[in-house]
Amino acid sequence: MSVAVQGATGKGSREREQRPGLLERVKRSYAKHWYAYAMIAPVVLVLGVLVLYPLAEGIWLTLTDANSLNMARKIGVNEIPASYQFVGFHNYADILWGPGSYDRFWSHFVWTIAWTAVCVFLHYTLGLGLALLLNQKLRGRAAYRMLLILPWAVPTFVTVFSWRLMLADGGVVNSILSFLHLPEPGWLTEPWAQKAAAIMVNTWAGVPFMMISLLGGLQSIPAELYEAAEMDGATAWQRFRYVTLPGLRSVSSTVVLLGVIWTFNQFNVIFLLFGTGAPDAQLLVTWAYRLGFGQIPRDYAQSAAYGVILLSILIVFTAFYRRWLARNEQANG
Repeated sequence: MSVAVQGATGKGSREREQRPGLLERVKRSYAKHWYAYAMIAPVVLVLGVLVLYPLAEGIWLTLTDANSLNMARKIGVNEIPASYQFVGFHNYADILWGPGSYDRFWSHFVWTIAWTAVCVFLHYTLGLGLALLLNQKLRGRAAYRMLLILPWAVPTFVTVFSWRLMLADGGVVNSILSFLHLPEPGWLTEPWAQKAAAIMVNTWAGVPFMMISLLGGLQSIPAELYEAAEMDGATAWQRFRYVTLPGLRSVSSTVVLLGVIWTFNQFNVIFLLFGTGAPDAQLLVTWAYRLGFGQIPRDYAQSAAYGVILLSILIVFTAFYRRWLARNEQANG
């Protein structure tokens, strides 16, 4: 018995010793799949130029004190060299716990988290409700679908500018509120009303995507499951809880993750609705834009640091979200 074990162990050791190195494995893989490498090479090149290089440049800027006054520039025939200096992690420390960090970062961070949570909740609940409605056999269902998807099909700037006109002091919204003898908020001037207006506009623009995605998920659930549940005496709520929601789990997890990422980085709605004004309604992404392009001097280093912080937050959230989904799938499986 000992001889057999030793022989097996020796054989396994020889196999591990004879395993080709990384360079050799890469050569063999290229020789076997050279066509696939050739096909993806342009994509990798484009991503490297458009994504990886700007990301690396942005990370480098966060470690400097670069702004519009000390960057290399050309004035007439005179070329002024760059004079910014390496400062390490000073920008991150200044943003997170430097003087005035609450007004410059944490207040916008809290509002961004609240904005994301409220908007994604409204997107999902309203989208699911409309998807359930359109999944029924209704007369004119195709026309309803077309009308409900229009807010998503219309370009964002058209949607936001239309809402901006309606939310103005003499706009349609306040006219209706006046007719109903209700208070008329300054949707574009008062801090709390600005936040409510931003959520309302973003909800209008984001619900159709959720509705279409969840409607596709509903149509993929086998009708036999509902028939079996109905024969077992399940109520409408029980069918929704034990058949519909589990059947939508994979679709829901994907659209909620996409919704969080898109809403967290939602630049268009806030910027087109308020510009660089409305400081209380600025998200982290619009505040970063304001630092880099909406003031003099332009603070490129701090703006880039905000971008890296945003990216880090989303990476951490995505990692924990995927792990939470995996645990839930194991528990339900």
